[in-house]
Amino acid sequence: MLVLTRKVNQSIVIGDDIEVVVLEVRGEQVRIGVRAPRTIAVHRKEIYEQILQENLNAASVSTDDLASLQERLAEEGTP
Repeated sequence: MLVLTRKVNQSIVIGDDIEVVVLEVRGEQVRIGVRAPRTIAVHRKEIYEQILQENLNAASVSTDDLASLQERLAEEGTP
C-alpha cells in the first residue's frame, strides 16, 4: 500500500485519467473528490461490496429453480 500525505486542494493521480483531490479536512473526517471518466465506476467500498454480493446472489441458481424451469419448459412444449 502506498501512503501519501496531502493537504487541502492537493491531489494524487492514478493512471492517466483518475484524480483524487482532498477537498476538506475536519477532525477525523476527510472529504475527497474523484475525477474519472464516466466509463469507470467509482463507489464507496461498502457499496461496492453490496453490489458484488447482489451479483453473486443473482447469479446463484438452486436445484429447485432448475427443476421449476424444466417443468415450465415441458408444459410449454419447449424441447
